Amino acid sequence: MRTGIELREARVRYGPLEALHGVSIAAPSPGLTVLLGRNGSGRTTALRALAGTVPLATGTVTWDGTDVTRLTAHARARRGLCFVPDGQAVFGHLTVAENLGLSGPGDKADIAPALAAYPELRPLLPRPAGTLSGGEQRMLALSRALLASDARVILIDEPTQGMSPAVASRTYDLLIALSTRGPGTCVMTAEQRLPPGLREHAGRTAVVVHELRRGTVVFSGEATELSRPRPSA
Repeated sequence: MRTGIELREARVRYGPLEALHGVSIAAPSPGLTVLLGRNGSGRTTALRALAGTVPLATGTVTWDGTDVTRLTAHARARRGLCFVPDGQAVFGHLTVAENLGLSGPGDKADIAPALAAYPELRPLLPRPAGTLSGGEQRMLALSRALLASDARVILIDEPTQGMSPAVASRTYDLLIALSTRGPGTCVMTAEQRLPPGLREHAGRTAVVVHELRRGTVVFSGEATELSRPRPSA
């Protein structure tokens, strides 16, 4: 199993406050990695550091063994990194169809795979994305990641926020499929708790878990090593 993207001894500061205290986490490629932790644990900051949207105070980001710490977020995106942040991750003034169309060259994006994954979006195609519910916006944001065929690393903060349990379960099936497609896609998500049923996916792909607490890593291992849901702090 090779490493796709990795933080090494990463420290991130917001003014005088340090959010990550020398964090080291690695995500396999292909494979699915889950960052666990409550709000304030550092999981969102870790994703942003990997994406390049927040700078490191010290430490490095490596991608396929290459140091990319100094690459901007745009440069990382051009190299095949797709980041789906939490909250507003769609263009609210554009329609659902227009949001999906941005995932391909010009106006030739094939949105059929996105609608197959989330058929709930089909009747919403003409609506402005900003008028959708929170769960519908997450489906739209994730659909754009599904259509990014050139993505080598996909980082998603709270992918199932606002979704019904059935849609959330389907979403993780889609993420598992993403992590096994092509030559190897590295998928990393940030969650407050381990999604139900994820251990059962371990036979299909590598599922790695890193649990963060107050800006430090308190557990790293495979999902099958978690015998029961672990409390996060």
